Amino acid sequence: MLVSERVKRLLKLVPGERRFGFYRFLPFFFVLGGAMEWFMINVRIGKETFYDVYRRKQSERLYEARMEKGE
Repeated sequence: MLVSERVKRLLKLVPGERRFGFYRFLPFFFVLGGAMEWFMINVRIGKETFYDVYRRKQSERLYEARMEKGE
């Protein structure tokens, strides 16, 4: 059996095909997005989270922009 046939059979097991069509997968994506967000906020890799790195890089860019302006 081909992999695509297995995937099709697995997707057919998700209920709501007649009523919701492709949108029946939407709750899975909401849960996946929420789980990713929770992971990025709460899980530390080394000593910092994703948002710690984001805030630091943002402040570095702001500092560099001010230095280029001459403030």
